[in-house]
Amino acid sequence: MFQTYDDPGGPALGRKHLPRLRKALKAAGLDGFIVPHEDEWQNEYVPPAYDRLAWTTGFTGSAGAAVVLADEAAVFVDGRYTLQVRAQVDGALFAYRDLVDGGVPAYLRERAPKGAKIGYDPKLHSPDSLDRIRAAADAAGAELVPVTQNPIDTIWDDRPPIPMAKVEPHAETYSGESAASKRQRLGEGLSKEGADAVVLTSPASLAWLFNIRGGDVARTPLPLGEALLRADGTADLFIADEKVSPELKQWLGNQVAVKPSNELQPTLAALGGKKVKLDPSSASAWYFEELKSAGAEIVRGQDPVVLPRACKNAAEVEGSRQAHIRDGAAVSRYLHWLATDGQTGKVQEIEACERLEAFRADTGALKDLSFDSISGAGPNGAIVHYRVTKKTNRKLGRGSLFLIDSGGQYLDGTTDITRTVAIGRPTKEMKDRFTRVLKGHIALARVRFPKGTTGHQLDALARMSLWEAGLDYDHGTGHGVGVYLGVHEGPHRIAKFVNTQPLEPGMIVSNEPGYYKTGAYGIRIENLQVVTPAADIDGGERPMLGFETLTLAPIARELIVKQMLTKEELAWLNAYHATVWEKIGPQLDGEAKAWLEAATKPL
Repeated sequence: MFQTYDDPGGPALGRKHLPRLRKALKAAGLDGFIVPHEDEWQNEYVPPAYDRLAWTTGFTGSAGAAVVLADEAAVFVDGRYTLQVRAQVDGALFAYRDLVDGGVPAYLRERAPKGAKIGYDPKLHSPDSLDRIRAAADAAGAELVPVTQNPIDTIWDDRPPIPMAKVEPHAETYSGESAASKRQRLGEGLSKEGADAVVLTSPASLAWLFNIRGGDVARTPLPLGEALLRADGTADLFIADEKVSPELKQWLGNQVAVKPSNELQPTLAALGGKKVKLDPSSASAWYFEELKSAGAEIVRGQDPVVLPRACKNAAEVEGSRQAHIRDGAAVSRYLHWLATDGQTGKVQEIEACERLEAFRADTGALKDLSFDSISGAGPNGAIVHYRVTKKTNRKLGRGSLFLIDSGGQYLDGTTDITRTVAIGRPTKEMKDRFTRVLKGHIALARVRFPKGTTGHQLDALARMSLWEAGLDYDHGTGHGVGVYLGVHEGPHRIAKFVNTQPLEPGMIVSNEPGYYKTGAYGIRIENLQVVTPAADIDGGERPMLGFETLTLAPIARELIVKQMLTKEELAWLNAYHATVWEKIGPQLDGEAKAWLEAATKPL
C-alpha cells in the first residue's frame, strides 16, 4: 500500500519547535524568520526532509507559509485549508491568516517591529515574491536578511533522510519523442531568443526534457536536481551521485554531462558574460543572485519546457487514454463495491481508501498514487482537501454522501477522478445540488471555443447552475495534469483567477466543479479531458477547439434529478455512459459487470 493514515502534522509540532526556532534565531541575531511551504525546487508535494513549514507549525497542506517573530507568529493558508489549519496548528501560538488576501507582505507591513532583522532563505523564495516581502518589510522599518544556512535545518534533530531514489530512463514508447530531439528543439528556441543557455530548476522539466523519472517526491515520479541547457542542445544535469547508474548515463548520451549537485554553483559562476534565461516563477532568488554575481545577463522568461510539456503529443495522449481505461476499470469495480458492501453504514473512510488502492494495484501496472486519496464521508466531504487519518476516520453512514477523489500513476499516464455517491437514501437537497454540479460539469465537457481562449474565460460555465441557486465553490474548476508526472501542472488552468495561457491542443485539464455544505456533505464530479484540435462546425465561420473526456467511470444515477437536465445535457450524459460501457464493460465480469451495465444505461 502506498498511502498511510498517520497524521504527520498537528499542534504538538508547533508547541515543541517554535520555542527552539526562536532560540536559534536569537543566537543568529535575527528577530524573525519567514518559513514558506516551498522547498528548493518549488515542489507542491514536498519531501518530508524539506517540509520546514510542517516542522515549524504542524500544518501539512500543499500551500502555505509562516512568519515567526520574537513575540508572535502567524500561519498563512488559502481557502482550501481553512478547516485543516485550525485542526493542525495551535491558535494560541500562531494567528491564522489568509495566504492570498494580503498574505505574508501584509502581515509584515502590519506587525514587523521597526528595526527588526527578519531572516529568509533565498533558496525558498521566488524573486518576485521576495520583492513584495522586502517592500512590506521596508514599509514597516524592518530589514530582510538572507541566510546561508537555514536555521531550521541546524536544529532539526530527527530530520527524515534526504531522498536519494535512483533515476530511471523513461521509454520513448511513452514520451513520443527522444530526449535529443527535445533538447535540440528547445535549444533552437533559445538561439532565436538570443540566449546562450537556460537554467532549469523544476524537477518536472528535468523529467520531461531528459526522458527520465525519479522517486524523490511522493506521488510524483520526480528526480530532484537542476540542469543547464545550452542553445546548441548540449546540457549539464546536476544530480546526486547516489541517484545515477551507468545505464542512466548511457541513456542520456554523450551530449549530456551528468555532474554532482555540488558542481552547480561553480557552473553558474562560470557563466559571466553569457545571456542566461531563468524563470522567476520556478527558480528561487538564489539563482538570480548567483548569476548576477557571476556577471551573466539574466533573461527573465517562462521555463521553455513548460508549454511543450503541457501540449501532449500523440503518443502521450494515447498513453493517457489507455491509462484511463485501465484506471476506469479499477474505479468501476470500486464503485460496484461501494454500491453493495459499502452501503452497510459500517465501512470507514480508511477501508474505503484501501479498497480503491487495492483495485488499482490489481491492474499490475500501478506505480504509485497520484496524490493521497480524499476519502470524505458526510461532513468530511465538505473539507475540500481532506486527508483521512486514524484520528479523523469516519464511517460512511446511511443517509449521507461519500466523496472519493483519487488517482493513479502509470507509466503511460496520470489519472485523477472524483466521484460522489449516496450511502443509503439521499435527500432532495443533496440531489438538487448534485445535479447542479453535474450541469456545470457537462457544460465544460461540451463547450467548443476559438483559438486563444483561456481556461479563465470558461470557468463560469461550470458555475452557472450553482449561481442560479445562490451557490458556489471556492476552488478552481480545472488544473493541468501531466503524463506520468505531476497531477497538478501548468501553465493552463480553469479558474476564476485570471490566467493568460490559452488552451491548446494536447493539454490535459481536469473538469471538477463542486458544492460543499460545511458540517454536512461535499459534492464533486471530476473527469480529466484533453483539448482537441480546432475543427469546423456545420454552418460556422471559424474552427473551434473542444474537449475529449479521458476519464471513464459511471456518474451516480441515484443523485441525478433528470427533470433538471436539458435535452442536450441528457444526451451528453447518456453518450458518456455508453462510452464507459463500451470501454470498461469488457474488462469486468460477474456482478461488477452486471452492475456497470445497469449504471450506464440511458437515463
